[in-house]
Amino acid sequence: MSIYLERLNRVREELQSLGAEAALITSPLSVAYLTGFMCDPHERFLGLLLQDNKAVLFLPSLEKEKAESELGSTDTLIQEIVGIQDTDNPYTKVKQNSRAAVRCIAVEKEYIKLSQAEQLSSVFENSTLVNVGGFISKLRNRKSADEILKIKAAAELVEEVLAEGLKKVKADITEIELVAELEYIMKKKGADAPAFDTMVLAGANSALPHGVPGKTQVKQGEFLLFDLGVFKDGYCSDITRTFVIGEPSTKLEHMYDTVLAAEEAAIRAVQIGRPLAEVDRAARDIIEGAGYGQYFTHRIGHGLGMEVHEYPSVHGANEEVMEAGAVFTIEPGIYVPGVGGVRIEDDIHVTDYGAEVLTSFPKTLTRLDI
Repeated sequence: MSIYLERLNRVREELQSLGAEAALITSPLSVAYLTGFMCDPHERFLGLLLQDNKAVLFLPSLEKEKAESELGSTDTLIQEIVGIQDTDNPYTKVKQNSRAAVRCIAVEKEYIKLSQAEQLSSVFENSTLVNVGGFISKLRNRKSADEILKIKAAAELVEEVLAEGLKKVKADITEIELVAELEYIMKKKGADAPAFDTMVLAGANSALPHGVPGKTQVKQGEFLLFDLGVFKDGYCSDITRTFVIGEPSTKLEHMYDTVLAAEEAAIRAVQIGRPLAEVDRAARDIIEGAGYGQYFTHRIGHGLGMEVHEYPSVHGANEEVMEAGAVFTIEPGIYVPGVGGVRIEDDIHVTDYGAEVLTSFPKTLTRLDI
């Protein structure tokens, strides 16, 4: 049995538990996870209809040939591929290809728009909608061995990009110029795309956790923060490293050492069956103990896989337990306005033996000479 058929069957089992006769999956990433076929429909309709042992894929007509080429030999997986013209009502097409009596339809509540839900309900009169999105997110949380290998490959690639990108740091170069260099290197080395908007923040800008790179130049004695990732073969990596230009002050060194100690404590807290909240608490206790609690303003991490931010959210109030196969980031930070910020981020795989750190770029405070 293929991994995709196994996933589809797991969703079918969940439909029985929900009392749903059908599921309409409309998130492109969920469709890809369940079928192996990736399609970005943009504003057009994409949907996977599951009923009994039948799966029907609906997609823009301009994507049908690609789908038939990629899925044509997997008739046990997808029984029919239906092209949707721009003039079609996609929900009418779905109804035409569904079983006559559908009283309950499972959808991804976190993804479907209100207008789409209303159209679906108008076509399937007197039907109710239930949520299967959370179940699919939890399926995706436990990565297969093949998925772990793909995330590892993306992590190795982004580290190569960072190593080469650091060679571009020179006097008076701007944040946005370094972003351009990094994203060029990504493509040159075979990344499908950046996993997210690459972030390079210099000096006081590094105190902005989600700052936007601009024309600020690198300067002696200041932090230079890099947050980047690549999307490769369907999976993402995400890494942050903070450097200093020239010699750091005692304060900058203390900030950096505190964040590094916090990250190491959080990694040690990773253990199957323990609450995710403990990972956050382990890091936060270190940062608060050093007097920087008010400057650590975000959660410790987020799930990582097909998306750069996915289930679970790793924060101090999440008492869900860690599961084998889960992958998430650990990224504590200290952000002092007017001074600068430090963040150190690694990608973590939860194993029977604790944390496997998938990113290995050096974390000691590195001085860049320009």
